[in-house]
Amino acid sequence: MRTSDTLRLLVLAGIWGGSFIFMRVLAPVLGPVLTANLRLLIAGIALLLYFRAVKFDPEWGRFWKQYLVIGGVNSALPFFLFSWAALHIPASLSVILNSASPLFAAVFAAVWLGDPLTIRKVTGLLIGAAGVVVVMRPGQIETTPMFGWAIAACILAAACYGFAATYIKKHGGGAKPMGIAGCSQVMAGLLLIPAIPFAPARGEMTFTMVVLVVIFALLCSAVAYLLYYRLIVDVGATQALTVTFLMPAFGMIWGATILSESITASMIVGTALILLGTSLVLNILRFNRARPTI
Repeated sequence: MRTSDTLRLLVLAGIWGGSFIFMRVLAPVLGPVLTANLRLLIAGIALLLYFRAVKFDPEWGRFWKQYLVIGGVNSALPFFLFSWAALHIPASLSVILNSASPLFAAVFAAVWLGDPLTIRKVTGLLIGAAGVVVVMRPGQIETTPMFGWAIAACILAAACYGFAATYIKKHGGGAKPMGIAGCSQVMAGLLLIPAIPFAPARGEMTFTMVVLVVIFALLCSAVAYLLYYRLIVDVGATQALTVTFLMPAFGMIWGATILSESITASMIVGTALILLGTSLVLNILRFNRARPTI
């Protein structure tokens, strides 16, 4: 991997690790639905404008159904779940549980695509599951009655990402990754609009909050997706997935420095187990040399 690619990977991990900090700040004011919805619509519209500027055709007419499903499962539902969880648990816990997404992808691929669960993968799944159990016992962190439900929401969100990855492999067809990134976010934002009246803003929408929402959407979704799919083109999908290994570290660092969240021994041990399990499932040391185009 070139130095420029490594830097892009680190920047991407820092951005996506920081997205959980934004949710932790925004969700108590905007509510989980608006937090997710504004992120999606602003980022999606920005990417569509970018597509037009660079004359990229996402082929709406051909792939709108895929964009709708992917938008719902890969963006609308998990973004809402993580935003809701942000009301009840530290951002660092959410980002750690998010790293379990590839474990769920392995299970769905085995059931849906016939991808065999080898001994290595089963071992990785068991180790990753043990890591999740360890993370659920945070020790010194102050918990609320909704703590368990928030953990469950994060796990369900990670499962959504795993399901979506499998769906894209099975039904993505010729849809270009960059098209999926932009169009699925627009679809996801539209899907969440009907839920807004049932979950209005919880606090005052100040100028500062507006600025934070715009930065959140443009940085953590629009810019992040462009970085991610550039990495897929330059280094291959498998190496790009190593961002999963870096996000928990950044999430804990941002949580501790910006929100003064605690980093406990169980969080560190749980993260290590989840990432070890993920490395076994992904067979991360066998890098994919293919260079797909978008």
